[in-house]
Amino acid sequence: MANFAKPSAPRFSVEVYQNEFLPEGGRDVHAIVTVTSTGGAAATRSAVQDAAVVIMVDCSGSMQYPPDKMRGAREATAAAIDTLRDGTAFAVVAGTHVAKEVYPGQGRLATADPATRAQAKEALRALTAGGGTAIGTWLRLADGLLRRSSAGIRHGILLTDGRNEHEDPAVLRATLDACAGRFTCDARGVGTDWEVKEVTGIAGALLGSADIVADPAHLAEDFTHMMENVMGKEVADVALRLWTPVGAEVRYVKQVSPAVHDLTDRRSGAGPRAGDYPTGSWGDESREYHVCVRVPGASVGQEMLAARASLVLPGPAGEPQPPLAQGLVRAVWTDDLAASTAISPQVAHYTGQAELAQAIQQGLEARKLGDVDGATAKLGRAVQLASVSGNADTARLLAKVVDVVDAVAGTVRLKAKVADADEMTLETRSTQTVRVKKT
Repeated sequence: MANFAKPSAPRFSVEVYQNEFLPEGGRDVHAIVTVTSTGGAAATRSAVQDAAVVIMVDCSGSMQYPPDKMRGAREATAAAIDTLRDGTAFAVVAGTHVAKEVYPGQGRLATADPATRAQAKEALRALTAGGGTAIGTWLRLADGLLRRSSAGIRHGILLTDGRNEHEDPAVLRATLDACAGRFTCDARGVGTDWEVKEVTGIAGALLGSADIVADPAHLAEDFTHMMENVMGKEVADVALRLWTPVGAEVRYVKQVSPAVHDLTDRRSGAGPRAGDYPTGSWGDESREYHVCVRVPGASVGQEMLAARASLVLPGPAGEPQPPLAQGLVRAVWTDDLAASTAISPQVAHYTGQAELAQAIQQGLEARKLGDVDGATAKLGRAVQLASVSGNADTARLLAKVVDVVDAVAGTVRLKAKVADADEMTLETRSTQTVRVKKT
């Protein structure tokens, strides 16, 4: 095998979009921080990856009904293994009410090459369905395997078809808390018998993606896409660092694109007046974050730096880390009513996208509880928000749950019958957003 030089890291840039003007005494400053990483993928197309991946496959008894679920899981795992670049550390875990190493075994990770890929795919023949579901045990085994690797990118892929019925919910929560920051994880639900909040909760806690694959025949395509995305990552453990001056405080930080994730409670201290919010691993991509900072009220004509947003990598304890990129959030007090009441288009757009996700989730919950009026109101508001923002994908999913009478006004009727797959797809993808329309 040819030896390749280690690829150069991507370059980061930060742009801040906001209306910095506040009325006299105004205190809350809103900004959208756009972070873009470029230059990594081109350097890695033929480069050895500094990555370790564990694939966790549900092998509980329900995976044999219908039989194409287990067959689809084997084929999907094989497709993911074929997508691994040479040099990637990897392992396969079978998950039931316990976790079992399928390949390579003995607490090790294999190194991807033609021989190990073939061996791993042969080992998949031993995957059979039987037993219960305890997802925390799968994640703990994956964590142990990944901690044996020195790879910068540490990632899990988790597939389940059922609810976490053989484990106390508190155990899963504790496991996610323990694993957070140690590896990222994409989670997929196959079929329609799994719990959306469990799968999205796993992905959210571990900074990965969540989705539904209702038809097992589509698993291989989805797994291939997921693994290609992992192979494109070049920098891990990037943090968004927010510094605020004396008297100012961060009210919240939310990733708002490509999906909504609240990072507010994930803050870790980073020195005087600063805190780090995890963003996970990066390749060539762009993400956006909604930052709200509360500043001391001031009189007309005054201005201040409300926050400094930086991208940083972890370094030795106590040593200053040069930022990869940074941007500034400002506050300026004015008596110009038009200036102080204007809303940044970016802030308005992503505030609407966050409300859209919440309206979908609340509407579906009301529908499950038989609250027709509440469900109609919330899902109608969701249709209205999707229409205004141009979120065509979400609008199409909503149209499978409600009959749209007037999208602009948000007038809808609940459908009498809705396929489980359509309702679960809408709920699972409710947090996916669209970028601000170019003008």
